[in-house]
Amino acid sequence: MLPFFTVGSATGSDTAADTIRIAVEGGFPPFNYIDSDNQLQGFDVDVAKALCDAAKLKCEFVIQEWTSMIPALLESRSDAIVSSMSMSAERREKVAFTQPYYDSPSIFIVRKGTATAGTSPADLKGLTLGVTAATSQEAYAKAFYGDMPAKVVHASPDLYKSLADGSVDIILEDKLAVYDWLTNTKAGSCCQFYGPDIKNADFFGDGAGIAVRPTDKDLLARLNKALEAIQANETYDTINAKYFPFSIR
Repeated sequence: MLPFFTVGSATGSDTAADTIRIAVEGGFPPFNYIDSDNQLQGFDVDVAKALCDAAKLKCEFVIQEWTSMIPALLESRSDAIVSSMSMSAERREKVAFTQPYYDSPSIFIVRKGTATAGTSPADLKGLTLGVTAATSQEAYAKAFYGDMPAKVVHASPDLYKSLADGSVDIILEDKLAVYDWLTNTKAGSCCQFYGPDIKNADFFGDGAGIAVRPTDKDLLARLNKALEAIQANETYDTINAKYFPFSIR
């Protein structure tokens, strides 16, 4: 049984129809993670709580393994995914997304002192590339860097550790996701961004959105309305400022 975290009810009723289960990975700081007190924290979590308040929903968080995130949603083991999920064309075939609630490019990260001429497959020849399983970055790497030796890991913390300890030479990751590790941890001081931001709508979509089942049109509308509300007042910007010194809209 996956752990549930009830994070407060909204001002509306507590009927079953107004209760939703929000899936998060819980291993993707600063967006979603479990702190030392075994509590869910992070940008995604705070945004989800604000949306639940604005939509008058009672929300429960469930920790869901990333690779089974969409299958669990479609099997009704959760009702919405608020876990930094990029809205790729492949995912849009399976789920319905709200409007984006933040946008972030992907980028390569290397250990400081790594000597390469660029970011083309030819430039990176001989290096081992690290990516996280079932991510848009993995799909992008397979499409454009498929001839490179690759290591696919289970979660982002494993990806960062692999780069720091030399198990891989270069990683491809969401820029905002890895920003905290690079700037705020001792381990991350080993490494740096490399090359330009990577944006590709086919793989990374138009930002991160909240996923629901395609049949849940009412829930989708309520979440979109709530997202518009928290972005119109100070709620979203306050959450943004808590985690990043720049806007990620």
